[in-house]
Amino acid sequence: MPSGPADDRPADPPEDRISACGHPTANAHARSYARGACTVVVVSGEIDLATAECVAVHLQAATAGSAPDVVVDLRPVAFFDCSGLRVLCRAEYRAREHGGRLRIVSDQPRIHRLLRAAGLLKRFPPLAQPPPMERPEG
Repeated sequence: MPSGPADDRPADPPEDRISACGHPTANAHARSYARGACTVVVVSGEIDLATAECVAVHLQAATAGSAPDVVVDLRPVAFFDCSGLRVLCRAEYRAREHGGRLRIVSDQPRIHRLLRAAGLLKRFPPLAQPPPMERPEG
């Protein structure tokens, strides 16, 4: 059976992996929380082929809605390889597809070097810290 592009995308998180607030439950490599209108996904530990799906579950949920604003905090990451980049690229594409955006936070030179080497530095210009929380107009 031939596989198409849709086969490459992770399925929506199963119901038992969704917390009461609508975010996936935290795992050893990712946790999500709301920060104003933004969803922050904090990634930690070693992200490679064996663990990238733990991050993908959170990014899939964060980019599912209309006009998602997602910030991926990579500061706690100890190791990050092309498997992690693949998950970021899929999530960023899905966010744009839904009229939103995905930004990353990283103060680690090795993450910057990886993005540059992969030709993704312009697509993911790293922020040194999470953006300030936007205040509601009124």
